[in-house]
Amino acid sequence: MFIHIGKNTVVRTRDIIMILDRICTESKDTSDFLQVAREEGFVVTGEDAGKSIVVTDKKVYFSPISSITLLKRANFIKDIGEQSF
Repeated sequence: MFIHIGKNTVVRTRDIIMILDRICTESKDTSDFLQVAREEGFVVTGEDAGKSIVVTDKKVYFSPISSITLLKRANFIKDIGEQSF
């Protein structure tokens, strides 16, 4: 399944490692991680409009959608996948 994370970007739900709220960037560890991701070219979308950060196995996305909303979308998709038709 896929999840829309904003700005015409969709990612596979199984590729998502974590979804962080933008406030987490205040942490030194998270800040250091993001700096390395930028330097290595893993950040693929604009950081200026980001409300959340989606980390996948290959890329880091800054999403204009809140982490709570993304979590709800991911859980909704998971629930759909578990239903038997």
